[in-house]
Amino acid sequence: MATGVVQEAPYDGSRLLRALADFRAVGRSDVAFGGPVVAGGTALDITGLHGTNTRSLQGLRVRSSYGLGGKALMIGRPVSVTNYYDARGITHQYDGPVRAEQLETVTALPIVVDRIPRMVVYLAHRTQVVLGDVWYDAFLPLVRKVEREIAVDDEVRRRLLALGRVGAVPSLPTTTSTPPAVQLTRADLRDISDELADLAALIDDEGLRSRLEEVRHRVELGRSPEPAAPRKPVPTGLAAREIDVLAQVALGQSNRQVAESLGLVESTVKSYLKNAMRKLHATNRVHAVRLAREAGVID
Repeated sequence: MATGVVQEAPYDGSRLLRALADFRAVGRSDVAFGGPVVAGGTALDITGLHGTNTRSLQGLRVRSSYGLGGKALMIGRPVSVTNYYDARGITHQYDGPVRAEQLETVTALPIVVDRIPRMVVYLAHRTQVVLGDVWYDAFLPLVRKVEREIAVDDEVRRRLLALGRVGAVPSLPTTTSTPPAVQLTRADLRDISDELADLAALIDDEGLRSRLEEVRHRVELGRSPEPAAPRKPVPTGLAAREIDVLAQVALGQSNRQVAESLGLVESTVKSYLKNAMRKLHATNRVHAVRLAREAGVID
């Protein structure tokens, strides 16, 4: 298993259950269960069950190299057995909970981000089933989707923690080892708000996006009113629709949400945003919003 700092899997209970339901449907399995890698990568906790008849597996901690899931965690690759109880390639400390569910063929799929296992998903049948390459290949898009979601959540958390170390932003995460906060300027808080809006646009999960927007709202509340400043000329060539798109992006909306708000298709929104960035000489959407605000084009 890869070494390094192991972060806790960001999936909460509802998201994990949705993922397990998806895995179970793709694999046409009787049961799906799993949970996050914990204890610095030395174990995994089974915190989610889908399709089980008992609660025997709930809360079970599986140590690395022990049992089927522990072996998958150790080597960072899927492991499968057709007859769980007679399998010789794994240890059998967890036979009791497995037997309570009457499971026979079991597969453990590790979810790996940056070469570090973060979750393990089990798929099981109550009969002995021979699994082929096509069965495994069917999971690749779903595995990649979960890996991307975890990576995005990691990046959101990393940026929020970094922002918390910069200064005393209301309700942002801090630690006891954080140096004394410095006083942030209005420009600092605006930059933080723009960064949070950009992060929110990356996230598909509605719950996580809402939490991020709440943090952004608290940042906005921490900003003192700015003195009125004379409006700068509108950048030459910036079309009205491009300004409309920038105004919606400034509210933290994704391209899809902007399209819905303005009655456009998403590809058109992307085109308008790309043109606006080019005209403003912006490097990204957050930079474009900032330049548009400085120019007095949007609030």
